Amino acid sequence: MNTTSAKQVWFVTGSQHLYGPKVLAEVAQNSQAIVNGLNSENTIATELVCKPTVKSPEEILEVCLQANSDPNCVGLVLWMHTFSPAKMWIAGLNVLTKPWLHLHTQFNAALPWADIDMNYMNTHQSAHGDREFGFIGTRMRKERKVVVGHWRQAHVQQEIDDWCRAALGWAESQSLKVARFGDNMRHVAVTEGDKVAAQITFGYQVHGFGIADLVSVIDQITDADVAAQLELYRNDYTGVDAILADEYSKQMLVNEARLELGMRKFLDDGGFGAFTNCFENLAGMTGLPGLATQRLMSQGFGYGGEGDWKTAAMVRIMKVMGQGREGGCSFMEDYTYNFGSSDQVLGAHMLEVCPSIADAKPALSVHRHTIGVKCDVARLRFTAKAGPAINVSPIDMGNRFRILVNEVDTLTPPADLPNLPVASALWEPKPNLQIAAAAWIHAGGAHHTAYSQAVTTDMILDYADMAGVETVVIDDATTIRTLKQELRNSAAYYQLKQGV
Repeated sequence: MNTTSAKQVWFVTGSQHLYGPKVLAEVAQNSQAIVNGLNSENTIATELVCKPTVKSPEEILEVCLQANSDPNCVGLVLWMHTFSPAKMWIAGLNVLTKPWLHLHTQFNAALPWADIDMNYMNTHQSAHGDREFGFIGTRMRKERKVVVGHWRQAHVQQEIDDWCRAALGWAESQSLKVARFGDNMRHVAVTEGDKVAAQITFGYQVHGFGIADLVSVIDQITDADVAAQLELYRNDYTGVDAILADEYSKQMLVNEARLELGMRKFLDDGGFGAFTNCFENLAGMTGLPGLATQRLMSQGFGYGGEGDWKTAAMVRIMKVMGQGREGGCSFMEDYTYNFGSSDQVLGAHMLEVCPSIADAKPALSVHRHTIGVKCDVARLRFTAKAGPAINVSPIDMGNRFRILVNEVDTLTPPADLPNLPVASALWEPKPNLQIAAAAWIHAGGAHHTAYSQAVTTDMILDYADMAGVETVVIDDATTIRTLKQELRNSAAYYQLKQGV
């Protein structure tokens, strides 16, 4: 489900006619050199496209309108090589609907001390021009990312890449469709929410379907298709031969293959990038999809259990953000604790953890599913890779949305888990479990999350800025006192922001 290969970020340089054709030709040449250099480094997720230098209000307005109407343009990088009087930008920024990054850089890194003259100063005055441009962005109350440093510096390229990935996520959010098979788990609060408000805020749509709608597609899957799918399983996972050698276990695997192929067809035919289901709504199905859901997530689909459409959308958006990076993204749940010298969380779910986060080739096995419809279900078992990760929870606060992030360190379990029939991840939350869990609860975080080792906190912050929603980050610097004050301040800010 790679949907980002054709996406672009436009690189737009600001100047003015005052400088004359010779300087403007140098400005255009330098801008193209920056774009060529950044593209050749292969450190940025999207292709950068150098657009002609804008030198008047009309040219600025035109490029902004073109960006709005180009479906492959996910955002713009704006840079003032010289001085570009900022009133020229008002009309363009007023109509611009794509996110933008203000790059505060200059073409040359070092000053030519022996040769520098006023011609050089006038041509290379980003230090001057970007401040003028920065003012109008602030004056117009425009959300944007500001990246400072020479364009060849690694930290600058990293920040640009993070932002471009957030822009890819935002573009995905605008067109994403979530299929909701069945309803919400009964009496559960946090997985509910205002779908209309979510579409207004984030762009994605949530469509509800009865289980019979899905079953009618699953029933179309042929035995030949299922047989071919079993061969894929044999190549991808360990333990498959033992399952296929036992007729009963093989039938459980056949069930999953048919569910996977049927759900994939339903999602592809409807243009859906994410889905939910619920163990309380399975009439006509062989059971709650286990392996089927895990494999669909590994193919790029977002997923949320028990009808959790907000997390399903977030998983898909974060999968888009993280494409091409080491580490995966999965639906996750804080399941149980390990209290000790360093308190830990064992994350898992009933069946549905994505193998993109696995530390080794997953093992396929069949075990009893004991919640809801009680039956044997094939599923993948593994533990997550060790390393830094984030847990992300989008929640509906009633009058606004909040995105909650907790930075964690994922660990290799100290012992085997031979009797745990599901995939899992063991982590230590930052700054520690005592503060992190209390902060999560104070902030209203859900028990479901989107877990990723490919997506960074900064990428989520950039995405939230594009959406205009509140973010709360729990990290090494978090204290309960400051977090509670942050929540109070945010409540006042976002209430005022909405107006009367």
